[in-house]
This record gives sequence, structure tokens and C-alpha cells, in this order.
Amino acid sequence: MRFSRIFSGILFCLYLAPGPGFLTSQALPADEIIVSAAASLTNAFTELGAAYEHDNPGNGIVLNFGGSGQLLQQIDRGAPVDVFASADQETMNRADERNLILPGSRIDFAGNTLVLIAPADSALKLADLGQLRTSEITRIAISNPVSVPVGRYARLALQSAGLWDEIAPRLINTQHVRQSLDYVARGEVDVGFVYATDSGAMHRRVKVLMAIAPAIPITYPIAVTSDSRKSELARRFIEFVISPRGQAILSGYGFTSSLSIP
Repeated sequence: MRFSRIFSGILFCLYLAPGPGFLTSQALPADEIIVSAAASLTNAFTELGAAYEHDNPGNGIVLNFGGSGQLLQQIDRGAPVDVFASADQETMNRADERNLILPGSRIDFAGNTLVLIAPADSALKLADLGQLRTSEITRIAISNPVSVPVGRYARLALQSAGLWDEIAPRLINTQHVRQSLDYVARGEVDVGFVYATDSGAMHRRVKVLMAIAPAIPITYPIAVTSDSRKSELARRFIEFVISPRGQAILSGYGFTSSLSIP
């Protein structure tokens, strides 16, 4: 059985860097595809990739994780990605508008919940977002709302609570949700906005202070990229993600089902 290769951020960019070793779709083995997925899917898709390879001997999955906006930029610049899984509809809409995904291949496959977390040993107890005003909280991790879905969800929640401008000086921008999680787990910030699935991945090092009702549902779309030269293999992987087995794996990591099959 072949094991999935996993890349993230700068490493993937180096993997694709122009030069003698520049990777193209043609340079990959014929039975291997690249899947770019939102950072919050890291644990679930790592298991999904391994399960898919086990069930499809000879087929390989190269996993690339990062902020959804960063992944979109990579695809837009020609990275040979076959499957794109975003943590929000807005990013996938932009991919669609730029003709970066195959028409008819897009499907919503999972849902999530926004939560506010603190280090496991924190004495903080918050009942609502308004309590972020307390002087005890000086550093708040939030993924960059410009390019990262979880950051946009958090910004909308703070704006709805009338807090965005007031606490802006305390916000620490991160590149993706896993960086926010890491900052909280290490105690480098007082609190941070992440998904419920991420807090579950480090439940011994962080604690959930509250779940936050988002202004819009948190749903994850997945699609075949328009430049993929292995669209049939890409579709096969997506079919695995939405299959009962794939959905069971996602559920095991705390994702809810959000299937919308055309």
C-alpha cells in the first residue's frame, strides 16, 4: 500500500517551484493525484487519503494543506492540483468565477462549528463574546479574514456583537486555523477562534469556552479543478469522500454531514 504524501504552505510552493524539478501533472505518476484541502481538514483527510489508497491499490494521493485562500492562489497560479476542498463557499465561488473548477463537479460534503478556545489550564470563563472586553484578555488569535474562512466567520461574529473595532488592537492574525490552534495550545495567546473539529484535535491542551452561532452556515465544498488531467481519478476520490465510509471518517473527527448532491 502506498502512503499519502503530505505538503503544507511553503513546502508545497517549493515542491512546485519553477526550475529543473518543476512538477507538472504529467510529471506525477499516472495513478497519483494532488488534493489541496483546507487546513482544518488535515487530520480527517490524512485518514481519508490512507483509506482511499487502501481501497484502491496502486492509486496515490498527494495532500496539500493550507488556508483556503492560499490554496486558491496556488491553483490560480498553475499549481497542478486535481481536487480542491475549501472551508467555505466564498472561496469556492471565486474558484468557480475564475473557471478553476470543473462545472458540475462541486459538492458540499461537510459542516463545522465556530468556537472560542483557551489554553486548557486557563481560568477564563466567558458566557458571551462581549466578555472579550475584559482586561484579562490581551491577545486573541484569529486567522486572517482576508484569505482564511475561519477568520471571516470570526470577523462576522465580532462585527455582529459590535466588538470588531474595539478589540482589533488585540487580534493576532494567523495564516490558517491550525496556527491559531497551536498559538492557543502553547499559551502564546489568551483565546483564539477555531473550528470545533480543531479543538477536538487538541482537547488535552485547549478547552472550548463557547460555541458561536455563525452568520452563515459553515459548509465545506469540494470540486475537481478545471486543469486536472486526471479528472476521472479526481472524481473517484470525491466519490469516496461523500460515500458512507468517507462520511464516517469525517464524522469521527467532528464534522457534520452537509451533502448536497446535484
